[in-house]
Amino acid sequence: MLLVVLVLGQWPDYAHVAATLDQPLSRLRWIIGDISEVAFYKHELPALGLLLGASLAHWAQVRGYRWQGFAICYGSGLWPWLLLSSMLGLLLSHGLWGWTLSSGTWQPTFVAFVSLPAAMVLFFGGGWRVAINGALLGAVLVTPASLMMVNYLCYPLGLPVVIGNVCGMALGSVVAFQLCKRYPVLVRDGLAAAPSTAGACNPDHGVAWTLRRVLADFSEAPFFGNELASLGLLLGVLLAYILAPGAPAYGSQLVLHMVAGQALASLVGVLLWRRQWMMRGWYPTYIPIVSVVPATILTWGGSWQVVVASAVFGAVFAPPLAVAITQRLPRYMHGYIGNVLSMAICTLAIVPLVGWLAGGEA
Repeated sequence: MLLVVLVLGQWPDYAHVAATLDQPLSRLRWIIGDISEVAFYKHELPALGLLLGASLAHWAQVRGYRWQGFAICYGSGLWPWLLLSSMLGLLLSHGLWGWTLSSGTWQPTFVAFVSLPAAMVLFFGGGWRVAINGALLGAVLVTPASLMMVNYLCYPLGLPVVIGNVCGMALGSVVAFQLCKRYPVLVRDGLAAAPSTAGACNPDHGVAWTLRRVLADFSEAPFFGNELASLGLLLGVLLAYILAPGAPAYGSQLVLHMVAGQALASLVGVLLWRRQWMMRGWYPTYIPIVSVVPATILTWGGSWQVVVASAVFGAVFAPPLAVAITQRLPRYMHGYIGNVLSMAICTLAIVPLVGWLAGGEA
């Protein structure tokens, strides 16, 4: 496809893809773009970059290379099973709910890729039973829950759609983990996580660690958490923006503003919550990257006031709220539910606050 672009000098923009989803190529681009949707990039190049970077990171982890960075999927060795379940969940979601795209409005077809399937693999282990059931539950529970939230809550009330996305993830996942508790046969015989080879990266939490952590935060939402995966994602979205500024990020042409705000939010969060990183080994500083910051910028524009305010507010409030919610969840539920609920609450509160502070100028 890239060769065709170089020859013709044109890459279809987002509006073209959205208007021609009845055509196989546009539908394929939409499905692949779903892989990078969680970062609000919505384009096949960052999606493919993310997968290529993650593949390299997994290969390096298996061989114990020092340059692997933060071990992908938290050093569990479950990345292949996690990717399998997430991809199956995405494809099943399109098979069951792809018809909703005929409405002519954006729909959250991506949500299964970054939610329950991956969480179930990390929580219960790998293997075909867990991967397939995670994908099925993601497509049957999470995707329709997000669809209902977006179409019957966000659109009528004019709320950022990310609120509906993550509320649907939380609702569907709560039901799914309840089912797994009641019917353990759904996740029986899950393969245990492999020993981590992340020892090559003993953190000193200094400048180098901080910069690496900021980069890794860009791929936390799909449960990768690795610099190479994030680098592939970012290089992909920048290339997409260069080829056609109206293609990634829903044609908003706010890609550079979004990336700057996302990086700032992670940097402020990592610095502010450094002691929590040291004590816990992991802290959800990635949350504003995939919620507050891009939602605020898409709502109010890319002025420096909007970028900075959304980044700072998101970094200050979202991570500790997520931890507070997660600590109150039942032990049979994955903690990511607390993270997505924090995304919803903080987006709901911060987007209008930043709009008020910035004078409400879109």
